[in-house]
Amino acid sequence: MRGNPIITLLIFSLIILLIDYYTFKGLKKIEINFSFKTKKILNTLFWSIPIIVISAILFLFFFRESTDPAYAMVYVHSFSGFFLATYIPKLVFILFNIIDDIWHSAKLAVFQIKKKKIIESDGKKITRNQFITRAGAITAGLPFLSIIYGIAWGKFNFIVRKSNISLKTLPKSFDGFKIAQISDFHIGSFLTHKEKVKEVVDLVNQQNADIILFTGDLVNNVSEELDGFIKILSQLKAPHGVYSILGNHDYGEYVSWKSQEEKDANLQRLIDLQKQIGFNVMLNSSESIKIDNESISLIGVENWGLPPFPRYGNLKAALSNVNKESFKILMSHDPTHWDAQVVGQTNIDLTLSGHTHGAQFGIEIPGWRWSPVDLRYKQWGGIYKTGKQVLNVNTGIGFIGFPGRVGMPPEAGLITLRRS
Repeated sequence: MRGNPIITLLIFSLIILLIDYYTFKGLKKIEINFSFKTKKILNTLFWSIPIIVISAILFLFFFRESTDPAYAMVYVHSFSGFFLATYIPKLVFILFNIIDDIWHSAKLAVFQIKKKKIIESDGKKITRNQFITRAGAITAGLPFLSIIYGIAWGKFNFIVRKSNISLKTLPKSFDGFKIAQISDFHIGSFLTHKEKVKEVVDLVNQQNADIILFTGDLVNNVSEELDGFIKILSQLKAPHGVYSILGNHDYGEYVSWKSQEEKDANLQRLIDLQKQIGFNVMLNSSESIKIDNESISLIGVENWGLPPFPRYGNLKAALSNVNKESFKILMSHDPTHWDAQVVGQTNIDLTLSGHTHGAQFGIEIPGWRWSPVDLRYKQWGGIYKTGKQVLNVNTGIGFIGFPGRVGMPPEAGLITLRRS
């Protein structure tokens, strides 16, 4: 919160109270015949929600410095899940009431006629605004149920997204070469669900991939998040190794460090722990992967993103020891890097990215996939092609900010390379 944080908190609290006031006003239109005691209990429960939300905001703001950074997102997720599950349905409900109020005001101002009655199937008469209010309440239940599902089950509905990528430049020996791509683990979000990390590791190993590539954001904030997962993650195995790069969250950019030295030490510890796990960490570097007498070049850059995300990636340095004629696979966390420095500027054949999470919300039917993150990222999930160059964006295993996934399941990718 920039500027005066107290004013920002007051404004946010006022907005919360206005949403609740308008929701409460709308609910009164429904006119359900509860007893006085029941109404009193329901009213108390209703107004306890904004009190809890505002209190949680104040707690997270004023006590954030004393919170263990490794567990910080656990608290944030508890708050955000509760907040979204209660206030998104309220906004949907309010929308219906706003439409009704506008319609009512227009009729009074222009036509000056009495409210019409709408007949229910049982013959009981209700007013138009009661009908719209009830419709709003029912409709508001849909996002509520979706959010609850995403928090309770959707974030653990792990899938394997399989794809074939055909490229003419692929060496014959690599025809059928299988890549398991995992991304955006955000391991700190699993501190209370360690068994789910084991489930992911087993799922990836079951794919019998030739190589495992992790495309960044192993943690939320700090290296300590990894401490309880070393043994589990060490079980990731592939014949040609496990390779990783860093994502924007891995640098500790979202923590208030006492010094630059402390921040640098955290990053170095994260890199050391990844090596202990068995990851080959690629920091603007390259490796040669060989089968028989042929090879391909694997290139890994540090995070390169559009503002406000950090830009440590140096593609030129990463390519410095790479044969210009070789088949090239680039690991770059942020897919915006593809358009900015890869397409048309290099002869890199395949780029693998993550970062977007598909907003952890979307809709997918056969032949069509959409997420609101499409408004921010041109390439956000799946395979994209420009000329002879291909990009695959993995929407990630983990979650952050919102503790769930709705219509955008956590995925491990299995890419089979084909020589076309």
